[in-house]
Amino acid sequence: MDYITVTAKTLDDAITDALVQLGVTSDQLDYEVIEKGSAGFLGIGVKQAVIKARKKVEEPEVKEEPVKEEKKDTEPVKDHAGHTEKPAKEKKHKNKHKKEEKPAEVKEEPVKEEPVKEEKEARKEIQLGKVEDQTIDACEKFVADVMQAMGMEDVKVTSCVDEEGALSINMEGPNMGILIGKRGQTLDSLQYLTNRVANKMQDGYVRVKLDTEDYRRRRKETLENLAKNIAGKVKRTRRTVVLEPMNPYERRIIHSALQSDPAVTTHSEGEEPYRKVVVTLVRK
Repeated sequence: MDYITVTAKTLDDAITDALVQLGVTSDQLDYEVIEKGSAGFLGIGVKQAVIKARKKVEEPEVKEEPVKEEKKDTEPVKDHAGHTEKPAKEKKHKNKHKKEEKPAEVKEEPVKEEPVKEEKEARKEIQLGKVEDQTIDACEKFVADVMQAMGMEDVKVTSCVDEEGALSINMEGPNMGILIGKRGQTLDSLQYLTNRVANKMQDGYVRVKLDTEDYRRRRKETLENLAKNIAGKVKRTRRTVVLEPMNPYERRIIHSALQSDPAVTTHSEGEEPYRKVVVTLVRK
């Protein structure tokens, strides 16, 4: 799995962002510190923290059985007179062992599909903490303050804890298309910031879902239809198709929509925020 580069104000914030983006817990995170960051003096010389992170890859355990068999076969065999056999047979065993090394390489091939596993693992999600009242109040106030700063005072902000245990915040008002932005980018950015607010208010991870005008459901349907159309194109042309960059949530929708199609396979390539889904024909 490729590393993603995460930049934040502090090192702790960068690690938290990586956990959110990759959808993993801290014990599953593998990261390298590129820049620790510095607060500077009176706002001068401020440096942001930069890390490279990825989900830890569990390497398959290597079996040593073939090696033991080789030692057994290559032991000198004595005839009735007590003489050892010619080394020619020993060479044959060695050659035979070299041929047996190929299946070991074949077993390692699934590692190439790690990006697919990454997206599937992300669906498991990390365990959410109970959303506390103070967290709900802080998130609602933050969203309302942002709306005021944008000159959208007539926006009604309501929230609830959904069946998945996430804090679901909905906004109602005129001209909400401005808040959604191109392909939901503005809404996603506000959702990301609200998540940061929530997770600084309490212990235990809190997930915040921000929505308006039922955009999330409509976008999900659009992506599912897109996935099926792309799969049809891949089958017709027998060529791989690379989709536009998407956030982790939208990539999971594409993977989920096509996981039951035996004719195609999907994986993700690139680094955030330019990570893309790749749809490939299954060769038979």
